[in-house]
Amino acid sequence: MADKNAKFKQNADGAYYVDDSCIACDACCVEAPNFFAMNDDEGHAYTIKQPQTPEEIEEAENALAACPVEAIGNDG
Repeated sequence: MADKNAKFKQNADGAYYVDDSCIACDACCVEAPNFFAMNDDEGHAYTIKQPQTPEEIEEAENALAACPVEAIGNDG
């Protein structure tokens, strides 16, 4: 389970975030490329924007479910 106290500062403000347990597997970027990107220099993903519509939320939730280490949180 993602820890909001360990989320990367690079995350876009909002409910969804990536924390420091990310292993840079790229699953979230594949599932939801409109909302997640990879910081190749630091080796982790982060949110680039927050979903707004039901369809976008579903895309972000698919990324959350695909994360093998549960590094994506949703505090919404």
